[in-house]
Amino acid sequence: MALPINIEDLLNKRKIEGNRIEFKKGWNPADIYHSICAFANDFDNLGGGYILVGVEQHDNGLAKRPVAGINIEAVDGILKQMVGFNNMFDPYYLPRTSVEEVDGQQVLVIWAPSGVNRPYAIPMDVQAKLKQMRYYVRSGSSSIIAKGEVLDELRDMANRVPFDERPNPNIAMSDISMVLLRDYLATIGSKLEASLFTQPLVDTLEQMELMAGPTENRMIKNVAAMMFCEHPEKFFPYTQVEIVVFPDGKVKNPQNFTEKTFKGSIPQIIKQTMDFFSTNILYETVEKVSGKQEANRYWNYPYDALEEAVVNSLYHRDYAQHEPVEITIEPEGISILNCPGPDRSIPMSAIEKGDILKSRRYRNRRLGDFLKELDLTEGRSTGVPTIQEKLADNGSPRATFETTEDRLTFLIHIPIHAGCGNKPATEKTTVITTEKSAIGSEKNGSGSEKTTEKNAISSGKTTEKTTEKIVRLMKANPYITNKELAEVCGITEDGVYWNTKKLKKNNRIRRIGGDKGGYWEVIENGTEQ
Repeated sequence: MALPINIEDLLNKRKIEGNRIEFKKGWNPADIYHSICAFANDFDNLGGGYILVGVEQHDNGLAKRPVAGINIEAVDGILKQMVGFNNMFDPYYLPRTSVEEVDGQQVLVIWAPSGVNRPYAIPMDVQAKLKQMRYYVRSGSSSIIAKGEVLDELRDMANRVPFDERPNPNIAMSDISMVLLRDYLATIGSKLEASLFTQPLVDTLEQMELMAGPTENRMIKNVAAMMFCEHPEKFFPYTQVEIVVFPDGKVKNPQNFTEKTFKGSIPQIIKQTMDFFSTNILYETVEKVSGKQEANRYWNYPYDALEEAVVNSLYHRDYAQHEPVEITIEPEGISILNCPGPDRSIPMSAIEKGDILKSRRYRNRRLGDFLKELDLTEGRSTGVPTIQEKLADNGSPRATFETTEDRLTFLIHIPIHAGCGNKPATEKTTVITTEKSAIGSEKNGSGSEKTTEKNAISSGKTTEKTTEKIVRLMKANPYITNKELAEVCGITEDGVYWNTKKLKKNNRIRRIGGDKGGYWEVIENGTEQ
């Protein structure tokens, strides 16, 4: 593969630290693999290093010119050997190689960037029959065995860098959506929004601390793809929420079900999921009690409790695992299954109690920071208490939490309100009066009552007109697509097209920009005809 730095800069030790470059006259597998291991462990977080095979070194540390080089016939044999030696790393590690022509000779360049699964161990002698595994680190310009406190600190590095903060060489600038990035910066009121289109994207990402790696090989962090990529599943398979609704119950009638899958950036997945709940599942019951002026009001599920559970599942998910967040909806409640479960720093007794689950380790600390900026989470281990609090405020039973002994899964079960428990999960009426939620992710001041449309069956009032719902959704998200509008409104994309055509004709909305990259503008003084 192509080197991230010019070969002449390596030979002259320019642009990067000299202790990140080693010259080797010949092929010595044992010694060279000590250095590869040390560079991969990157104890000082310098970004790994380079080994140039076929180059001698002057006393001043620079390369002797012309270079000695290595026989071109020997290169193929060395590369074949390296395949077997690479398999000896624990965990597996793959250095990059490149054959460069210098001074008319062939030089093998081994590039060993900082590994994402540190620490790494390698046999003391990769060619020996007895494999004695050792950890290596850099000390100045040498590679040494890590011992004592250094070894302890090296091992601790495995928990230092959360997954979302790790650089990913597979994420390109073209994978970052300018629309999603602009929407986020505008939502949080960042000054970076003004400069987003007047400076290179890499500069904005650097300012947001979304780049990492050595100067010659800067890479985009995983969290940038989670937040600002339309298709993060390219890098983290099964980054999605899968919803299955069993109207009669999974056990009673497992053949009767409907499925829905939501993909996109993490904020998009959260929004789509909550829009689905709001449009298809949530309803409020109003029971008028004889002799009392005030009616009893309660939701089948409080919106805030569901939102907290969904956000927490995506926040704490292990994105290296190829498993979706699975939501099952049955008449008795909603279950949210996440992989993996809580880490072992959280005792099983705390999980069973279902109050506060305080972890000593974070999988996605930075993702949590972004979601907090969007008011989707508070952090500080408040997720479970918030769920229980919102359920209690609604008069609902407490949520329960389960995990396996090996902590492979985490299940949240949110029971339906007792007053709604005899009806299927998709039924929207009660004996007295029902108000149906249609607010998507909108919240009022208290965040508890979230209803804007009435159920026509019980109240005698008409449901919100489709055109008005479209206008409301456009106000909430000017960048909403026709596909998203169709899903939330429960109509086809053709239906969205005809309704938006009518709204534009009546001067209620206008399209700014093209279909891609443009947005909707709601005209407040428009007229309905």
